[in-house]
Amino acid sequence: MELIRDFHFLRPAWLLALPLLWGLGYWLARHRDSDGNWTRLVDAELLPGLLLDNNDKPGRAPWPWLALVWTLAVFALAGPSWQRLPSAAYRGNDAWALVLDLSPSMAATDLTPNRYTRARYALDDLLNAAKDARTGLVAFSDEAYTVTPMTDDVATIRALLPPLSPAIMPSAGDNLTPALEQAGKLLTQSGSKHGQIVVLTDGFADPSTAFNVAKKLNAQGITVNVVGIGTAAGAPVDHADTGFAQDAKGKLQLARLDTDRLQQLAATGGGTYVPIDQLPTLIDNLQTASARSSKARAGNNVSVVHWLDGGIWLLPLLLPLVALLARRGWL
Repeated sequence: MELIRDFHFLRPAWLLALPLLWGLGYWLARHRDSDGNWTRLVDAELLPGLLLDNNDKPGRAPWPWLALVWTLAVFALAGPSWQRLPSAAYRGNDAWALVLDLSPSMAATDLTPNRYTRARYALDDLLNAAKDARTGLVAFSDEAYTVTPMTDDVATIRALLPPLSPAIMPSAGDNLTPALEQAGKLLTQSGSKHGQIVVLTDGFADPSTAFNVAKKLNAQGITVNVVGIGTAAGAPVDHADTGFAQDAKGKLQLARLDTDRLQQLAATGGGTYVPIDQLPTLIDNLQTASARSSKARAGNNVSVVHWLDGGIWLLPLLLPLVALLARRGWL
């Protein structure tokens, strides 16, 4: 009973061809004689001498078989269906924009082996946790650079992580504002209504403008989260060309983690701040937010039903019938 209730045609308009084909088959059967209509062209006295001898066997009329083939073909084209194919009712639009600090201070070695390498490890953990979320990557020093746009291909982003270091940046700097703006643009272009930005940094040199951008992003529904890379004790920064950075008195300059500024950035952006050793906490928060958003979409969207096309199962019946009609002498 369930099969009968669910049975329907996906393309029922093809059924309109059946009366025409049946009418054509009836017309052909009525207007074609057993002698092939040669009596209209050849005198009746000469016709028996021109026709091939068939041993007086009565010929088989192909028209019922031809009508059957046409009927099966039309049913196949109409797409008979009685089975549902399970499919998602929606596609998640979660998106994470990852922002990586590649300023000179990220070369400090207070984290082993250095800050930017540990930040890459953290990025790898975030990519593993992204799952269905689209992900993009932005790197910054004095300017922002899009490493990858928003994509579902996490493997591509992961393959681009190893070369990332402060040494590849065209110029030195530590401006977060352009990176936040670029990340927000990527999320907006992806169509995400509740995007997540995750900034991996040890600090930045433009707090006033960065806070303003974070506030604007939060007003648009985009959350700014921060992962602190480094330690409060800090470490000297080794410049490959000039050695360790020094202040005006000749003392080593230590690159310290600016925790207060990073916490303020996360609070302004409506997100969470965690030091790098507490990254799993942030990942749990991001996944919880994604699950909550997905549940809300599932409750508000109508489920999508995809029906399987059963017309393909008529092909094994059609092929032998067509081969039978192709026998010499039938048509």
